[in-house]
Amino acid sequence: MRKAKSRIKASAGDRIFDYCNYTFMILLIIVTLYPFINILAVSLNNAQDSIKGGIFLLPRVWTLDNYRYIFRESTIFHATLISILRTVIGTVTTVFCSAMVAYTLSRQDYVLRKFMTIAFVLTMYFNGGLIPNYLLIRDLHLLGSFWVYVWPGLIGVFNLIIIRSFIENLPESILESGRIDGAGDFRSFFHIVLPLTLPVLATVALFSGVYQWNSWFDVFLYNSSHINLSTLQYELQKILQNSNTTSGTSSLDGMINGASGAQQNTVTPLSVRATMTIVASLPIIMVYPFLQKYFVKGMMVGGVKG
Repeated sequence: MRKAKSRIKASAGDRIFDYCNYTFMILLIIVTLYPFINILAVSLNNAQDSIKGGIFLLPRVWTLDNYRYIFRESTIFHATLISILRTVIGTVTTVFCSAMVAYTLSRQDYVLRKFMTIAFVLTMYFNGGLIPNYLLIRDLHLLGSFWVYVWPGLIGVFNLIIIRSFIENLPESILESGRIDGAGDFRSFFHIVLPLTLPVLATVALFSGVYQWNSWFDVFLYNSSHINLSTLQYELQKILQNSNTTSGTSSLDGMINGASGAQQNTVTPLSVRATMTIVASLPIIMVYPFLQKYFVKGMMVGGVKG
């Protein structure tokens, strides 16, 4: 009887814990999703009606005029293309180069292993500053070039540490068996290490992809005068800056409404900001679910050694 009562009490406590846990998680989800849902509602609402406020979860006057205006601009399509190219190329090169360096630093027989590891880690805490970096990019003739988005971030130290920790957790017997069969370092890396490190590589790809997609400051520093190299996030930043620095909405309204007589009084700075935010963030949101399982596994295995 006592054992049965203790089991009943324990199960009741478990149920209370589960209810509290579910309640907390639901509240956390609401707090996390509300800003995005609110911005989505504003982007789908009539621009003039949005000025009145009072829009929370659903649009009051449904319309797609805000999206029509955004995608009517040729600069948006070109900036989106540049963002996609820099995200794909930058992510692939960063993941590959970081994995190759991480494999090298994970080998116990590498003579400069400790020295190179310390040298890489120091770059996380010390750098030359904004002006020396700009002078370096200038001397490398990367100003006004697409490759300024790729080469400076070719190897991320944080990503390097995660991949190296993952590789060090791989069974040494697998690499030894490859050496016995005559596999050198390159063959071991391409045919053994890379297939076994897919979870952590997917994790690093997510980190790098989000960074590349959201980055705009390097565009402002190095390619602000080259409209053909502008990215989607930089175009969004310019709209946000214009709307924040103008007095009221007259200046930006004049810029927007003056672009086309047919579009007059159909968009506002508020609606344009909300629409651009959705357009810029939606691709990453769509990609993340496909990488989530690799992301969790890669972080758990790559972040803990032993």
